[in-house]
Amino acid sequence: MSDVDEDLVASSDGEEDMMTAPEVLQRLEEAWVIERMSPTLEHHQTDVVDCMLEQIDQMTENIKKCKKQDFRAALHKMEIDRIRYVLSSYLRVRLEKIERYAHHLLEKDASVTDPLQAVLSPQEASYAKEYVSSMESHFQKVVLQQMPEIIRGFDAVKECVKPNLESYVFFKVKKAVPGVLVEDFRGEGRDEEVDLEEGSQYLMRYNTVKDLLQSGTVVFI
Repeated sequence: MSDVDEDLVASSDGEEDMMTAPEVLQRLEEAWVIERMSPTLEHHQTDVVDCMLEQIDQMTENIKKCKKQDFRAALHKMEIDRIRYVLSSYLRVRLEKIERYAHHLLEKDASVTDPLQAVLSPQEASYAKEYVSSMESHFQKVVLQQMPEIIRGFDAVKECVKPNLESYVFFKVKKAVPGVLVEDFRGEGRDEEVDLEEGSQYLMRYNTVKDLLQSGTVVFI
């Protein structure tokens, strides 16, 4: 049976480079932790998810070729269960955020000209639109129709829930970054610059490190 450490899968960015299955799994696990810790919805990792699903299918087929007494089959089944848990948890967290911030996310992606910069995948965007349409229709029938006409012009976009980008996050530095500006959110003029050391861990507001997160310089923990 082919071992998971030796399998190669196509790079998720569409390039000719190849990555081992453990490298793809590492990217998925990082995306999972980041999504759980981030106050907002991060850029979708559809290609990584698709690669991992293909890997699960391949591992499942390999298990079928093993003899019942082969101890490796049990180990690989445990690994498949672990990967499936990470996948389902990652997708569930994203789904919860999409439903919570649907209007905000759709408005945000509508202003993006490059599809590669979109936060929502095409499938997620389609789901968000259907979800918003259903919720607005339900709200209109159950609530607004019972209200005085003067307040029926409810603007769901203006009143939508938005993520708190000023919330604090724990992160680890993968590459040293000098002179990161930490703004004083109280407006008292106490801004300061901090040198982020490689391998160190910090607690800062999300808005301060969001660009570093997107560049892969830091990861949430």
